[in-house]
Amino acid sequence: MAHPKRKISKTRRDKRRTHYKAVVPTMSTCQNCGSTVRYHRVCGECGYYRGKLAIEKEVAQ
Repeated sequence: MAHPKRKISKTRRDKRRTHYKAVVPTMSTCQNCGSTVRYHRVCGECGYYRGKLAIEKEVAQ
């Protein structure tokens, strides 16, 4: 197995790991029903996307 020649300092290791982070998704309000929706997604409540019907929702009985 390969072994490192020198110890990687904590600062150098942590600099490499700075890119691993969670990002809060951008949210908007639906133009049709007013519920909160993620950008570039069809509204889960009414099925509209950018003011047009994208998905017809079936009514559960």
